[in-house]
Amino acid sequence: MTRHIAPFDNKNQPIVAEGNDVVPLMYFNRVVLQPGEEHQYNLSKHESCVVPVTGSCDVEVDGQQFESIGERKSLWEGMPNGVYVPVGSDCTIRCSDTPMELFIAGGVYEERLTPFAIRTDDIDKVQYGSDDTKTHRKIKHILGQANADKRGRLLVSELFTVGAGGWSGFPPHKHDTERPPIETRYEEVYQFRFNPDNGFGCQFDYLEDGGMGEPHHIKNGSTYMIDKGYHPCVAAPGYEMYYFTIIVGEHSKSLIQFFEPTHEYQVETIPGIKDMVAKFK
Repeated sequence: MTRHIAPFDNKNQPIVAEGNDVVPLMYFNRVVLQPGEEHQYNLSKHESCVVPVTGSCDVEVDGQQFESIGERKSLWEGMPNGVYVPVGSDCTIRCSDTPMELFIAGGVYEERLTPFAIRTDDIDKVQYGSDDTKTHRKIKHILGQANADKRGRLLVSELFTVGAGGWSGFPPHKHDTERPPIETRYEEVYQFRFNPDNGFGCQFDYLEDGGMGEPHHIKNGSTYMIDKGYHPCVAAPGYEMYYFTIIVGEHSKSLIQFFEPTHEYQVETIPGIKDMVAKFK
């Protein structure tokens, strides 16, 4: 199976289903609802997080109600909200009075925890890089360090390039081997969006320091699965790039990235990158 899934109408069916061949720890679904419509799901082996992209909804988890989740008209403005859904829980999402789009991010976990809402004030924000280094971006952590005591090994964030064009995931890094404190093994799924939406970029993946890999042409709505290797990406000039990021640890709750030795020195030259790395641990 290819790691790149081209944009398509998934009709509210999982884009990355349970037991995926490339990223077996992961789950990802994109759901579009009209006012009054519902979407129900139950993941027997995955903890998950419901994140409205646009619009608002009420979310019921095992009979517990979380009202008015989501407040954005555009993902490029405002802050995300979310609801954490434990393993094996019945979840019902009810669209409010405007059409909405939402993402469901899931990761394999063994323990059943307690559902909770993530509101605007709970989002952990990081901005780093610079226009000069072509690495300027901001991150909005939905499930991360701030709520580590409430979640399992599922990390969920929204990442944006700042400005028009630039690099992300740079210096190149990987997280495919469990060898703490140097690196921990995490699988990853991205869902890309561009502003304007005719924008595009390129996602790289390669296995060895200084190695060669197959580049992938990413567009608005592309999904990309990462099970191993270094994986930087770049947005074309004139376009802002967003990607919804799901990261799931195989064993550890702390993501430790291993930077490609050939380019690791740039960790010392990109403003604020060490703070970004710390937020994932």
